[in-house]
Amino acid sequence: MASSTKKAPAAAAAHSMFDAVLARLDKAAEIFGLAPEVAEVLRHPKKEVAVSLPIKMDDGSVKVFEGYRTVHSTHLGPSKGGIRYAMDVNADEVRALAAWMTFKCAIANLPYGGGKGGIKCDPRTMSVGELERLTRAYTRAMADVFGVNKDIPAPDMGTGKREMAWLLDEFNRIQGEDSPGVVTGKPLTLGGSKGREAATGRGVMVASLAAMKKMGIHHKNATAAVQGFGNVGSHAARLLAGKNIKVNAISDHTGAYYNEKGIDIENALKYAAANGNTLKGFTGAEAITNAQLLTLDVDLLVPAAIQGVITGANAGDIKAKLIVEGANGPTEADADEILNNKGIIVVPDVLANGGGVTVSYFEWVQNKYGHYWSEEEVNTKHDASMSQAFENVWFNAQQYKTSMRIGAYVTALKKVDKAIRYKGNY
Repeated sequence: MASSTKKAPAAAAAHSMFDAVLARLDKAAEIFGLAPEVAEVLRHPKKEVAVSLPIKMDDGSVKVFEGYRTVHSTHLGPSKGGIRYAMDVNADEVRALAAWMTFKCAIANLPYGGGKGGIKCDPRTMSVGELERLTRAYTRAMADVFGVNKDIPAPDMGTGKREMAWLLDEFNRIQGEDSPGVVTGKPLTLGGSKGREAATGRGVMVASLAAMKKMGIHHKNATAAVQGFGNVGSHAARLLAGKNIKVNAISDHTGAYYNEKGIDIENALKYAAANGNTLKGFTGAEAITNAQLLTLDVDLLVPAAIQGVITGANAGDIKAKLIVEGANGPTEADADEILNNKGIIVVPDVLANGGGVTVSYFEWVQNKYGHYWSEEEVNTKHDASMSQAFENVWFNAQQYKTSMRIGAYVTALKKVDKAIRYKGNY
């Protein structure tokens, strides 16, 4: 096989999420000394499926939706990754997210490869019936891809336990048997795991505390800003506040809010729940912009909303000492060097938000055993797993004298490299 470790052009990386993944992969491969033939394997997804999904809408019309599923790697085990419903879903994004899942699972020391899926749609404008028909159609189209020991989806942006229940039911109908482990993030009554909904935010909290300890920042004297108040950001903010970290700012797509004395997160959660799950009009703090939130003078910044919010244009204005990435891809590649030069520690997404897939793995294990753990057991196992993953990444970053992001990729590559070599898949 012809080998290539040529770096993706910087200009392309700004527009292609997958090119950004490859740029970081190439840098870690160079530092680690990864064999070119192994790097070449990882530069190409194992499988990519694109489907057209004709759906009858409530008004009687038929609309065709684009659906995707990418399996990046199965070297460490069955592929694992969420399904997102959003208007910006495209093949490049799904490909990048699948690759990130490969690295994320390896860093978390899980027996999984990486996968990702998505449907280009706006779930906020669709009825429950339309969403159910769409989810079931997608499941039928991907029935040969999914499998308890093949490819295991989960919720992501725009999806939740309701959609996973529909997916499970449709898959079971097709297979003619009950296969609860084919999907994670399910309702508890259908085999879901306790602790799953808060797991990603909990992982952000664990990673934040671990990083603060390394940096000599006492968490009881620390301040934080959390961008995004969805599943990840809201739980992260709640759990950080529970550790006596003063959360000065929070935001969602409707606006951002700042309080120098600290925001009452429990009050904010109640407000959002009573206002269509948004912070619009929140009165517990003064209104600012999301751009302002990113540059606040706080110890900890948690970008937990969407990708690409920290860029080469605003990275120089960031004042936080520590960034812990709750979202996937919140920092663009051209911002990394700026942040590194400023001495800002960045705990990357492939480590920081690995709590979700960690508890998804626990759910899968519980489904296989038919025995279920208490929330305390799940949280204890989660915290231990996330703490160990952080230590492994920190060690590699120090050993190779590089950033936490590249240290995380090195950590993943060490594990995946062995699997590829043992299996001889090239």
